[in-house]
Amino acid sequence: MQNSRIEYEYEKHVNLSMQLNRWMLKPIGIWPRSDISRTKKCYHWLTNIICYGLISFLFVPCSVYVFLEVEDLYNKIKLFGPLIFCIMAFTKYYSFISHENDIRECIERIKWDWKNITYSDDKNIMLENANFGRRLVTICTFFMYSGFAFYYIAVPISVGKIQDEDANLTFIPLVFPFSRLIIDTRYSPTNEIVFFLQLIAGALMHGVTSAACGLAAMLAVHACGQMEVLMNWLKHLIDGRSDMSDTVDARIASVVSQHVRILKYLTHTERTLQLISMAEFLGCTLDICLVGYYVIMESKSNDITSTVTYAILLTSLTFNIFIFCYIGDLVAEQCKKIGEATYMIEWYRLPGNKKLCCILIIAMSNSSIKLTAGNMVELSIETFTNVVKTAVAFLNVLRTTT
Repeated sequence: MQNSRIEYEYEKHVNLSMQLNRWMLKPIGIWPRSDISRTKKCYHWLTNIICYGLISFLFVPCSVYVFLEVEDLYNKIKLFGPLIFCIMAFTKYYSFISHENDIRECIERIKWDWKNITYSDDKNIMLENANFGRRLVTICTFFMYSGFAFYYIAVPISVGKIQDEDANLTFIPLVFPFSRLIIDTRYSPTNEIVFFLQLIAGALMHGVTSAACGLAAMLAVHACGQMEVLMNWLKHLIDGRSDMSDTVDARIASVVSQHVRILKYLTHTERTLQLISMAEFLGCTLDICLVGYYVIMESKSNDITSTVTYAILLTSLTFNIFIFCYIGDLVAEQCKKIGEATYMIEWYRLPGNKKLCCILIIAMSNSSIKLTAGNMVELSIETFTNVVKTAVAFLNVLRTTT
C-alpha cells in the first residue's frame, strides 16, 4: 500500500511538471520516445515529414505569390510577417528533432529528481516551481491559440466569400495567398481543400511555437526549483537534518553532487534551447515590428476585426520573447543566489580544510551556465527591452519610408 501511494504521488508530480508539454509535443512527433520498435520509428518519421510538409505548404506558395505576383507595397509587407513566422516554426521544429537526445536527458533527470525527493520542504519547493511553470505554459498557449483563432478563422469569416465577376465565381479568401503559377485556388473544391489544409498547418505552427515556449519554461523552472532545494540543503550543511547523513563530509558530498547534477542539467537545457531561442529572438524582433505596423495601418482603415487580430498576435509574440528572456534571467539569478547562500551559512564552523568546499561552490556559482540565444545573446530582461526598442525603431523607419 505504501509503495503504491509513493508511485501514485510520483506519477502525479511528474505529470504536473510535464503533462502540458507532452500533450503539445507528442501529437507533432517531437516528444522523445524510449521505445525503439521499427513500426513506431516509422510512425515517428512519418509525423515529422507531414509536419515539415505542412509548414512548407504555407511558406513556398505564399513566397512565390509575394515575390512574383504582388505589386502593392503594403500587401507585400503584410505577408512578410506570416512568412517570418513560418521560418521561425520550421527552425524550432528542426531544433526539436535535432536535440531529441538532450530533451530526453532533461526529462529523465526531471523524473529522477521527483523520484528521489523525500523531505517535505524540498518537495514543496519543487511543487511550487512546477505549478509556476504550468501557469506559464497555460498563459503562453492561450495567447498563441487566441491569435490563431482570430487570424485563421475570425478574419476570413469577417471578410466573407470574395466574388470574382470576371470568372463568375465566389471563393473563400486564403490566409496565406496561393500563387496561381502553382494552382488556381479560386475554384471549388480546390479552394475549400487548400483553406482546410492551411487551417491545419496554422494550428501546427502555433502549436510548435507554444511547445517551444512551454518546453523552455518547464526546463528552466525545474532548474530553478532544484537550485532552491540546494540552497535549502546548504542551510542545514553544518548541523544536518533528519533526512541527511550524520557526518559533515557526507553532507558536503551530497551538496556538491546536487550542484554538479544541476550544472549538467543546465548544459542539456542550454543545448536544447540555443537554436530555438535564436529563432525566437530574431523572429520576434522582426515580427513585433511588422505586426505593430499592421495594427497601425488596419486601425486607420477602421477594420476592427483585423486590428484586434493583429493586436492579439502582437501581445502573444511579445509575451513569447518575454518568457524566454525572463526564464534566462531567473536561471542566472538563481545561480548567483547559490553562491550567496553558501557564503551566508556559518561556514567558519566547519573544521579544518572542509571550509574550502564553500570556495569551490561559490566559484562555480559565479561562472555558471547562462541561457543564450545561439550562444551569442544572453537571455535576460535587458535583452527583452533591447528587442522591444529595436522593434519600435524598425517600426518608425518603416512608417517613415512607406
